[in-house]
Amino acid sequence: MSAPAGGERVLVVDDEKDIVALVAYHLAKGGYRVSTASTGAEALQAAREERPALVVLDLMLPGMSGFDVLEQLRAAENTREVAVLMLTARREEADRIRGLSLGADDYLSKPFSPQELVLRVGAILRRLAAAGTAASDALTIGPIEIDRSAHRVKIDGAEIELTATEFKLLLTLAERRGRVQGRAHLLETVWDAAPDIQTRTVDMHIQRLRTKLGVASDLIETVRGFGYRLRSPSARAS
Repeated sequence: MSAPAGGERVLVVDDEKDIVALVAYHLAKGGYRVSTASTGAEALQAAREERPALVVLDLMLPGMSGFDVLEQLRAAENTREVAVLMLTARREEADRIRGLSLGADDYLSKPFSPQELVLRVGAILRRLAAAGTAASDALTIGPIEIDRSAHRVKIDGAEIELTATEFKLLLTLAERRGRVQGRAHLLETVWDAAPDIQTRTVDMHIQRLRTKLGVASDLIETVRGFGYRLRSPSARAS
């Protein structure tokens, strides 16, 4: 079996040391970079800090169940896209249905074949990669829909007209949403200008962009003295 491209990181979460060691060994042998956690709290912290491609998650954990961990992974913006393979000794159909309904990508019962687990991990990651490639041209943030390949933007389904520079500015903010973008950085990225150029070009374009975005204009937040940030709709509503 060939190693996965890039050696994706997999987080193994289980309070049974023998299980963790077995799974980690076979995943590492399959070419994955492996990290481990033995509690739900450790799992959530590791997922936030390491951003694994996939989490192998046991249901029966001390203090916090695997279901709780899965719910929190799916609720947080920076971990909601992480793939999850549930690994558990509980075979009841209700547990399997609950796990899948909460957003698990697959479900494997103990005892299990380590080789099958590695194959399932690979299958999940390939499926998600294929889906990501198909959707890579589309970016949606609340009412804003951006089509990268067609250079089109829609607000609540209605297309708006942007100049090439306005489109690039919006796309830059959207791709880095939630993170403040300094004016100097935007000048370099959007206008290919040297960062020491003093100009209000960015501010004027932001003002025009906000006007064209209409109901979505307040998603672009001014960070006084530094630059701009595109907020998520949830941040706007809070």
